[in-house]
Amino acid sequence: MATVQRFEDLVCWKKSRELTSEIYRSFRNCKDYGFTDQIQRASVSIMSNISEGFESGTRDSFVNYLYIAKGSAGEVRAQLYAASDIGYLNIQTFQYLKNNAEECSKLLNSFIKAVKSSPNSGLQRKREMTKDEQETESFLADAREQLAKIHPGIYGKKP
Repeated sequence: MATVQRFEDLVCWKKSRELTSEIYRSFRNCKDYGFTDQIQRASVSIMSNISEGFESGTRDSFVNYLYIAKGSAGEVRAQLYAASDIGYLNIQTFQYLKNNAEECSKLLNSFIKAVKSSPNSGLQRKREMTKDEQETESFLADAREQLAKIHPGIYGKKP
């Protein structure tokens, strides 16, 4: 499995971005500015915490931010119930947005499990090789190259 290089490539981040866009569209004409501000902030919090955690550099920190993002997805769902009960949303819009928020939660839950079980501990924990280790690695690479020239069938390279 390839390592993701940018948070923009994460499925959970993409989905949270879509949810945020839909929340902003759905409440753009709502005159309850306090409510609108709260649900918009909660939706932005999902994608913001995913990206901030990704950039944090450690697995433990990333997982913590992912849990915060998951909590924000729950907050969005709670706000959507309130919006539906108050009459700010029709049932179809409520259902659509709630399903999107639930999907964000599920994606985050799955991703949290994957990150927690990953052998990678994060960039901040990546140890630089010592000079001796670099020299050894270079020597081994040269030796592998020479062996591949001598025994191409065994080492998979042609002379």
